[in-house]
Amino acid sequence: MTVLAIDQSTTSTTAFLFRPDGTSEKVFSRDHRQLYPRSGWVEHDAGEIVDNIRAALQAGKAAGATVFGLGNQGESCLAWDAETKLPLGPIIVWQDTRTADRCAALKAAGHAALVRERAGLQLSPYFSATKLAWCLAHLPEARRLRDVGRLRLGTSDAYFRDVLTGRFETDVATASRTSLMNLHSGTWDVKLCALFGVPESSLPAITDCNGELGQAEGLACQSAIVDQQAALFGHGVDQAGDTKITFGTGAFALTLLGDTPPASTTAALPTVAWREAGQPMQYALDGGIFTASSALNWVRDLGLFHDFSDLADLEGPPMLARGLVFVPSLSGLGCPHWDEAAKGGWLGLTLDTRPHDMVRAVFEGVALRMAEILQEFERHGPIASPIGVDGGMARNRGFCQFLADVTRKSLRLSEVPERTALGVARLAARASGGDVLVAAPETILTPQADHSGLLAQFIAARKLVQSWGSGRV
Repeated sequence: MTVLAIDQSTTSTTAFLFRPDGTSEKVFSRDHRQLYPRSGWVEHDAGEIVDNIRAALQAGKAAGATVFGLGNQGESCLAWDAETKLPLGPIIVWQDTRTADRCAALKAAGHAALVRERAGLQLSPYFSATKLAWCLAHLPEARRLRDVGRLRLGTSDAYFRDVLTGRFETDVATASRTSLMNLHSGTWDVKLCALFGVPESSLPAITDCNGELGQAEGLACQSAIVDQQAALFGHGVDQAGDTKITFGTGAFALTLLGDTPPASTTAALPTVAWREAGQPMQYALDGGIFTASSALNWVRDLGLFHDFSDLADLEGPPMLARGLVFVPSLSGLGCPHWDEAAKGGWLGLTLDTRPHDMVRAVFEGVALRMAEILQEFERHGPIASPIGVDGGMARNRGFCQFLADVTRKSLRLSEVPERTALGVARLAARASGGDVLVAAPETILTPQADHSGLLAQFIAARKLVQSWGSGRV
């Protein structure tokens, strides 16, 4: 079986072909526009991305694919017309914070405990529920279509699957990222839908993460899953405590828990890892940083460096040990702080600070924020070592060594960086009783210098920057 794995991410649509002989190749990649109409708003053009997915399917079919799977960007969502399949507005991206005030109002009214108890999630604009409610309240056609039974609301994958396969569905792992699904039952929760003002009748059916999921462009769809869970599956984890970190636009860590969700008392997030056809639900603990490689793209756009090859050298003492720190909360703070108002910033700039120093501090800031998340995970159980690491920033060996040194954890680095695509492909193959195995060299990176003491310094800096951005100085 030759599997096409489509990774529809925050910045691009990329497709990889996985063959029975264990080889793989990229057969399609195309960026899409990032739209910022107002401060705090982040949007995508749904039609542009559908065209990109169609082109990826056609490229994969021409290259010999027989089935495909689709990974999606998670909490991004939209509204559309059930009959015409036309979107009523743009995709509201997971980074978008337009509903921060609504989340604050729900918290003030005492609803945070209900959301944690039933969905396992924080009251945050990061998740889809308040965005979907915003669509219903603000898009001119939404209420009329609801009244005549034609309104559809869902995460971006539900729109893509509806348009491409004719089936209005989402998978249980993606649904767990909306704040509308009951984490224990895997079904839409009546109380949560009522709380957020999202009509359950407008939401998609919830499916397994693999199986017979329809046809598109002459190919059978056999898997669909949110990208971070796909990456976890792509790392081949199968034991409680097995952990992966993906450094993409944001950075996200997941630790596999097994078939029982944890109590909803943690600042890290219980989430569905996956549910294969005919199998019980598997759960994970999730924690994310909202700006990782996007912070590097930002400093590149500022002119602090010109090419990623300029960043190969991260030798010498850490910048924090020399008094310079960057807090990468450019889109607020995620786990374990959940502060949408937080802003990013450098502390410790001097007249002899060079652009390279500032960029290196960004690398370190991302690693130190991840160390905070792993510290939160370990409040609830041990993390197995080595930790699988993938994504663009993982290609920088100096960054990975600093991460190992500050967390005191060994890291498993692979020559297969596209773990999201591999997880999508594995799920698709397993729907037919097979699997995808890719033989590639791996490197185990062990801690060298002990930089764990830097975390306390970083936390102090994070609190200072956080108080400034939140207006609490």
